Amino acid sequence: MNHRETENESQRRQETQQYWDDFAHTFDDEPDHGLHDPLVREAWTQLLKAAFPRPNAAILDVGCGTGSLSVVLAGMGHEVTGIDLSPAMIAAAEAKAARHGLAVEFFVMDAAFPQLPPRHFDGLICRHLLWALPDPHKVLQRWSELLQPEGRLILIEGYWDTGGGLHASEVTAMLPPSFAHVSVQNLSTSPNFWGRPVTDERYMIAADYGRPTKSHGAI
Repeated sequence: MNHRETENESQRRQETQQYWDDFAHTFDDEPDHGLHDPLVREAWTQLLKAAFPRPNAAILDVGCGTGSLSVVLAGMGHEVTGIDLSPAMIAAAEAKAARHGLAVEFFVMDAAFPQLPPRHFDGLICRHLLWALPDPHKVLQRWSELLQPEGRLILIEGYWDTGGGLHASEVTAMLPPSFAHVSVQNLSTSPNFWGRPVTDERYMIAADYGRPTKSHGAI
C-alpha cells in the first residue's frame, strides 16, 4: 500500500508527530489512557474481550499511543501490532509491553496510510483518532483492506464538549459498504471507562468486514 506524500501531507505529518511527541510523557495521566485505576482497566478489558471474542487473533491497534490497549489485548493472548505516528509514543508503548512481559510489535507509522500487508489482520481497533484524520472515509477504506474476510473493526470515538470529534451517525455513514453487522454501543453512561462521569457523546462501533450489506443497530 504505497503512498507518495504531498507537501501538505508531509507538513501535517511532521506537525502532528511533534505535537504527540511533546505530549507523550504526560499522556498516561488521563485515566482512560494509562489505565492505572483497576476499575478503569477492568472496564476496558471486559469491553475488549467482548469486542474480540476470537482467540489468538491478529489485531492491529491503530494510533496505539503509549500502548495501553495493545498491552491489554496481548495479555488476552492476541497477536498485537501497534502503530503510531509519534516515536515518543512508540518508545513508551515498547517499554510498557516489556514491563508486562508481553511481545507486541510496534511501528512508527502514519495511521492514515498504513504500510502493512493486505488482508493480514483478524481485527483492527482505533480509539479517538479517526476524527482527527483527513478524509476519514478514505482512511476507513484503506483500513478495510488490511482485514481478513469477517475481520472485526472496532472504532472508539466521540463528539466532545469542546466541539471536536465525530457523531456515531457520521462514522457509520462513512463505513465502506463491505462492512456488515454494524453496531453502536454507548460508552458515555459508564464512568468506569473514563475515571469520572462524562456528559458528551462517547461510543464504540463494531463492524465485520467481507459482506456487501450493512445493518445498523445499538448494542
